[in-house]
Amino acid sequence: MKKKSLAFLIALVFSVMFVAVGCSSDKSSSSGEKKESEGKAASDEELLIGMSFQEMNNPYFISMNEAFEDAAKAVGAKTIIADAQHDVSKQISDIEDMIQKGVDILLINPTDSKGVESAVIAANKAGVIVVAVDAQASGPIDSFVGSKNYDAGLLAGEQMAKDLNGKGKVAILDGIPVVPILERVEGFKAAIAKHPGIELVDTQNGKQNREKAMSVTENMLQANPDLNAIFSVNDEGALGSLGAIEASGRDVFLYSVDGHPEAIEAILKGGAFKATTAQFPRDQVRIGLGMALAKYWGAKVVPTEVPIDVKLQTKENAKGFSW
Repeated sequence: MKKKSLAFLIALVFSVMFVAVGCSSDKSSSSGEKKESEGKAASDEELLIGMSFQEMNNPYFISMNEAFEDAAKAVGAKTIIADAQHDVSKQISDIEDMIQKGVDILLINPTDSKGVESAVIAANKAGVIVVAVDAQASGPIDSFVGSKNYDAGLLAGEQMAKDLNGKGKVAILDGIPVVPILERVEGFKAAIAKHPGIELVDTQNGKQNREKAMSVTENMLQANPDLNAIFSVNDEGALGSLGAIEASGRDVFLYSVDGHPEAIEAILKGGAFKATTAQFPRDQVRIGLGMALAKYWGAKVVPTEVPIDVKLQTKENAKGFSW
């Protein structure tokens, strides 16, 4: 990893150690029998960090994993990486295995915010520092680092309303029940609610899967012959939706969240895909690891939440964007 990335982590950790005492949270993650973490940097024990992903068959999480491995390498840590494949039972089992192997830090990207609670509790009781990344996790976590997902939905909705001149029939392509998805939908609904001429006529779950989203969009288009636009909660689903829109020959606009390379390409080409609100997965995992390292190296308090900005990408500004 480049020296500047290591310097970034070190600067981040020490800034957290100095300012965290002033943070608003009194939340403690030491409810279980936690092993001592202070002074571990001076220990001869090798730092072991676990990273549990909700999925890894997605460029978004591939880029996050690359940044995670680089950052862990920069601080001389060993890693264990697991792919839950959107199966909460597998994710719980993966985390239990990490605990058995003696991880000091667990970064968790939950496939189900509530469903992983038992695994978070088990890690906490074992003395593991737990930081949720990208999606919130229930239970005694030490910190959560994630995008401003409400803003992501809001920005996409505002752009849709602008492109539709404040009127039209629209639909939502929903996803799995994790907090970020719920917040994106909430933000989108808030944006279109400002425009009485826009009517939400359909909401269906594409499960953030390209094939499923294509099928769901086909049903939406058949059920709503006068549909003007669709908001998808993520780009992977939106790309499936795009296939259905293009095959139908209909003039339906598409908006989404993520910043997926294929979504950026589709937006730049012009056509149905009008905008995506980009996230920054590399920043999320680097900062998440920074929060965990601050705690591991002796910080008594770290911020309970670290929100990461998002940025709307349209044909006018998307050129050159990448994760």
